[in-house]
Amino acid sequence: MDLLLRKSKVVREGERALSIRDQEQRGRAWADEHGYCVRKVWRENLSAWSDVQRPKYDAAMSAVLNGEVPCLWVYALDRFSRKGAEAVVPILGKARVIFDYERLDSMDERDRRWIIDRAENAREYSQRLSYNVRNTRNPQRNEGRWLAKAPFGLVANKDTRRLSPDLSPYLCIVKGRKELSPWEVVVRIFNEIAGGTSSRALARKFNEEGIRSSTGKYWRADSIRAIVIHPVYEGWLTVSPGGKSHKSPVHYVNGAGERVRCVEPGTLPDMIPANIAARARRVMSGNQIVDNTPAEGRPTHALSGKMRCASCSHAMVLDGKSYNCQHRAAGGACPGPATVWRPAIERYVVEAWSDRLHRAEDDDPLLIAVAERWHALSHPEESDEIREARAEYKAASEQLDKFHADDASGWYTGRSAKYRIPHKNAAEKRLDTAEERLAELTGGGRVDITWLIEGHAAETWHAADPQLQRELIHLAIDSVTVTKSGKQGGRFKGEERVMITWATPEGAEPDADKFEQAA
Repeated sequence: MDLLLRKSKVVREGERALSIRDQEQRGRAWADEHGYCVRKVWRENLSAWSDVQRPKYDAAMSAVLNGEVPCLWVYALDRFSRKGAEAVVPILGKARVIFDYERLDSMDERDRRWIIDRAENAREYSQRLSYNVRNTRNPQRNEGRWLAKAPFGLVANKDTRRLSPDLSPYLCIVKGRKELSPWEVVVRIFNEIAGGTSSRALARKFNEEGIRSSTGKYWRADSIRAIVIHPVYEGWLTVSPGGKSHKSPVHYVNGAGERVRCVEPGTLPDMIPANIAARARRVMSGNQIVDNTPAEGRPTHALSGKMRCASCSHAMVLDGKSYNCQHRAAGGACPGPATVWRPAIERYVVEAWSDRLHRAEDDDPLLIAVAERWHALSHPEESDEIREARAEYKAASEQLDKFHADDASGWYTGRSAKYRIPHKNAAEKRLDTAEERLAELTGGGRVDITWLIEGHAAETWHAADPQLQRELIHLAIDSVTVTKSGKQGGRFKGEERVMITWATPEGAEPDADKFEQAA
């Protein structure tokens, strides 16, 4: 027989709910008493409400209904499901499910009515409890009260349950012995991520400096990410959607379809500014690239930063006169480490690059991408603002796409239905604003790159200095992927071993083609 054990993460019934361990002990005792051997134990630590996915419950039900196991034991009917009769009718007279607390057997004809009645009672209790909870919490949320434990870096007023920055010193940096407040750590996280530091690098930096989380543990990349994506640090009240998205809180929306502030009056200016928060999220998600490479010491080789090993997808770095798989060089296990002589690969790529630009038509997406990148390279001050506007446009587009994906998957059903229209309107408004801003900055102006096309590319490249040669190649190429040679010391055949990923305009999908296919 199998055991199905469940206990909610949030115990709505109170602290006296039987633990999973105690349920398992009772189930095994029942099996011994009735001559069964326990085959598998299905443990669930989640709710049994109608909008919760329960893969282990589904697997246990499939096993008993398909005859894989003759009996399924459950501690009580409300541990089994909160969906009422619709959950128990399929098993009545077809599969043996034991409800231990109620002493009911789904294969016993005399228990059918009792099982249906008790299942409906469990469903009714859940519905009533849900109604009471909503009617108690929603008015409090509409007042901006934070009903859970205050997030890291914030503190809740005991009377109003509104939040404000936690400025009490509690952290100590080993190097320098400097006291820090939790809010100073939060501000630093947003500023450094917005400046281009990766969440992994920032977590490593915190740990090296001796900064610890509120629990005294080491920082991790996902801890940094959880703070950056949380709207509460801008002063917004949030709710957790539950299920697989429980780590991605969403804005709470009141009955009028408006977002609600959860901070103390006068505290809002001290919160994370919306533009800093938005930038940090774009950078972290990869929608905005921040170039932190200093001018001095920048690589000047034509293909530096573009080479990739086809076998493991890691970068290829220049070592002497050859580009080699970095993963293999660092001691990693690459099944087919690529290596290529620098003069040969550079000669091949420059010829491919020149030919591709020469053959491009006026409406070729590659020329649009080249014009965008050349404008950014030749007008850095102006392009910073445009680049940020493009990044915001891309992030807004992804937000709207995510809404449609969630909507199609049925996320906005049940208790989440009221968030559907506000989230849709917010996503569309953000995209409209981003489009208008981008159009205002770009103005539809043209960029002259005739000196690089119409057969002039090779001549221009050979006349440039090494740094400009690299920049010119990077205008049109995103990556160069190389496969391992078929035999050692063989003649380099670029058309067989090289795949070039050509540049695409901002917001377009990348287009990777072997050069001979493009030709």
